Amino acid sequence: MNEEAVKIGSAAVTGQRRLTPRQRVKMAMRHQEPDRVPTDFLATPEVWQKLIAHLKPDTANIGGADYFEPAREAILRHFEIDCRVLSYDMFCTPPASIFHGGAALDWWSTLSRSTPNRMWRQLNPDETLHDIWGIHSRKVDNPYGAYEEFASWPLSQAASVEELKSHPWPELDWWDFTPIPDLMRRLDEHDEYHIRFRLGSVFELSWQLRGMQEFLVDLALDPGIPIYIMDRLTEVYLENTRRVLEIAGDRLDMVYFYDDVATQNSLMISKEMWHEHIRPRHAKLVDLAHAYGKPVMYHCDGAIHHLIPELIDLGIDVLNPIQPDAKGMDLNRIKE
Repeated sequence: MNEEAVKIGSAAVTGQRRLTPRQRVKMAMRHQEPDRVPTDFLATPEVWQKLIAHLKPDTANIGGADYFEPAREAILRHFEIDCRVLSYDMFCTPPASIFHGGAALDWWSTLSRSTPNRMWRQLNPDETLHDIWGIHSRKVDNPYGAYEEFASWPLSQAASVEELKSHPWPELDWWDFTPIPDLMRRLDEHDEYHIRFRLGSVFELSWQLRGMQEFLVDLALDPGIPIYIMDRLTEVYLENTRRVLEIAGDRLDMVYFYDDVATQNSLMISKEMWHEHIRPRHAKLVDLAHAYGKPVMYHCDGAIHHLIPELIDLGIDVLNPIQPDAKGMDLNRIKE
């Protein structure tokens, strides 16, 4: 090996400078072949706990412990994971008036926390949880660990749009994104990671507030209530994302939102209904990110192949995941 050989991760590539994680991801997104496949990592709490117990990672000098769990961040560094996520629910500071009787602030224990990031929740005396939107969940054990299921649907009984207005909808001043530049700087002190901002979901969170059956029936027969809920969420997402894009500037690499609209076998709603009610709201999110020069990653599990041409037309830059065991998600067909 000549003197110009540079170690890249576990590989040595002759005559090539080491790519940063950020460069590696961006190169792959340009359909160029980097030194290795870029990596991202999310996991259930049980997996995180087993990795931490086995590897006993060094958490010295991780930094940002108010916002990140140092042991999880150390695991990402151990495995040379390229991507990092900053999420809207890391930066919530809602008023005490929204807490249910006897509830306490809980940043760390929700089973939905699949990254090192903290996630805002209120923990109720009966051990159920409410998130920032009012979604109500509870822990359910299973043979492999536990998961969260819905304990109730806060908007299930609403009979009109007027009734929805009394729900404690989040206000924009509940969020403070000013810590973001310092958090990115702390990450950069170790390596230049690819950083994306997670803003939330439209369809998914809406039915979680209303109840899936009620929401889908309403969407088909009398969509006033679903439209109001989706619009309230979208308004908050747009302004939150705009603020983050202004604060983070060029250092933020991508905007990310999620909205599961598919099952293992098909879409959850018709393509026509998606086009009428979901696409316009997604388009606003995509257009805002693109106005700031940021690519957009969209997450949807399942059999979403019917929507892929629509997503391309919409301007989605990255689709996550490609689930080859879902109906119609043949890898060769999708690549073509």
